[in-house]
Amino acid sequence: MRTIAAFDRIGEENAFAVLARAGALAAEGRDIINLGIGQPDFETPAHIVEAAVKALRDGYHGYTPATGILPLRVAVAADIQRRLSVEISPERVLVVPGGKVTMFAAILMFGAPGVDILYPDPGFPIYRSMIEFTGARPVPVPIREENGFAFSAEEALSLMTPATRLVILNSPANPTGGVTPRAEIEALVAGLAARPDIAVLSDEIYGQLTYDGAEHVSLLEFPEIRDRVILLDGASKTYAMTGWRLGWSVWPDGLYDKARKLAVNAWSCVNAATQWAGVAALNGPQDCVAEMAAAFDNRRRIVVDRLNALPGIACAKPKGAFYAFPNISATGWAAKDLAAALLEKGGVATIGGPDFGVCGEGYIRVSYAASRKDIERAITRIDNFLGRNSP
Repeated sequence: MRTIAAFDRIGEENAFAVLARAGALAAEGRDIINLGIGQPDFETPAHIVEAAVKALRDGYHGYTPATGILPLRVAVAADIQRRLSVEISPERVLVVPGGKVTMFAAILMFGAPGVDILYPDPGFPIYRSMIEFTGARPVPVPIREENGFAFSAEEALSLMTPATRLVILNSPANPTGGVTPRAEIEALVAGLAARPDIAVLSDEIYGQLTYDGAEHVSLLEFPEIRDRVILLDGASKTYAMTGWRLGWSVWPDGLYDKARKLAVNAWSCVNAATQWAGVAALNGPQDCVAEMAAAFDNRRRIVVDRLNALPGIACAKPKGAFYAFPNISATGWAAKDLAAALLEKGGVATIGGPDFGVCGEGYIRVSYAASRKDIERAITRIDNFLGRNSP
């Protein structure tokens, strides 16, 4: 059967392919350490789990509004006010089944043949995949190690054309762990102020995971472009809720109803009990967030120190998220070849940098969302592998 051409253009997220292969190897009896998937090894905090259980016991078994239950939208707005000092209406909050859905909706809303969409490279692979699906032209904005893996406003603005309709910004960033400083974001905003025809998708899913005094700067903070900023956020990373599939987004007034209609057509609503868990996450004690962030920070230091001690590897210290993006060029290995060999022969799952874009060659992504014990074991295995194998 023939499908439309768009489905021949759609890509995928290789982290899930690596996860599946790691699982298959483990099923064969291999001891595999997974530093590939971006998933906290912590259990979802107990009070959040209990809120979902209570919701089910209390009979929350039916549909909810397509936009999400009001208590959760109020809690999202209150969280934004508390953390970012930005006041938004709950009527601009859309609850979605995971963070990817917001990028899907935003890119689908603006992408079409003849349109340019800017996105970070290396960056989350679904950005480019969805841009290509819509038929728009993907325009990569290089994210460079020498720039601290921060987004360059000057370079992004130079790449904008009369056909540009959407710019995607991700800070703190996947896969690099880079955090774009305020001055750079202010420069981007100043340039965008003169381009009212360009919308911005600000992926801030790692916004509460920053280190060494790095500041998370939200695009919502800038009133001059707030009427065209789409905020992507959710519970997966901050509250260790990846499998719950709970995300939320903030939309400009002029786009909100379009996003609501897409929700009605595509997913109806988010699981009711999961939404009540989200209310407990945002309104409940935030100690768990600080504790997990502190644990990630500790693991980050271990990963960077251990990787930098390996031959041929140079690892910049990430300022956010829970990924390191070591430069492996001096090992002589191509990045994807090394990642594949480490999994098959070394028993360690990582992701080759080119899976995040052409600018990812020469790097691999290492997730330090795993336990400290597994991180230590994995890097010892990488050391042993490099000592025994040449490309």
